[in-house]
Amino acid sequence: MGDLSMKELVIDAKDMNAKELNRIIKEQSSFHDKLIINNPESRHNVCAGLTEDVEIEINGSAGYFVATMVNGPKIHINGNAGWFAGDNMTEGELIIDGTVGDGAGQGIYGGTVIVKGSAGSRTGEIMKGGTVIIGGNSGYMTGLLMMGGKLIILGDVTDDVGESIMRGSIYVLGNVKSLGKNAVMENAASKDQKELKEILTKYGFDLTDEDYANFKKIVNMQ
Repeated sequence: MGDLSMKELVIDAKDMNAKELNRIIKEQSSFHDKLIINNPESRHNVCAGLTEDVEIEINGSAGYFVATMVNGPKIHINGNAGWFAGDNMTEGELIIDGTVGDGAGQGIYGGTVIVKGSAGSRTGEIMKGGTVIIGGNSGYMTGLLMMGGKLIILGDVTDDVGESIMRGSIYVLGNVKSLGKNAVMENAASKDQKELKEILTKYGFDLTDEDYANFKKIVNMQ
């Protein structure tokens, strides 16, 4: 590791276990504006519970529960992630350049989870607030038991979208195979399209006006 007085620090995680890596991340986040983590080798629970206002760049893939229960940091993964990426986030930003497993954005209260590729099943499960964006496809029971927030899918979704949704909105640009119980689908209104454009443009998604007009909105049938 480098000089503690530097604003940016490179951490080589190659010979560390997950507990040691997280301890170092926690300690060094108080001294640096940015941490760069090399050789993460798909370790689980990376950045778990981190509350510091710090930028973290992970060069490689992360395992299960990356950025679980974080409150504040901005985390960028130059690779893929396993199940439950961004689980129970309260504030912050998680950007994943690749794909993720099941449960991305599970239970988040706030913040933003962005996946540039596709996701597994139960994306946005029991999310209470915040925003989850999937640049590719999403699997079975996307938005299961959703309680709030925005879930945006640019690709297709498979069976039972919005199963038992209570509140919040699911936006899908691609095809919807089937809806879950309590879910209804309508065309996104002009207000919705404007909000989607603001969010997606911020994170580098380049869509046409025709694309925004083609978004479907899935909500509780009330």
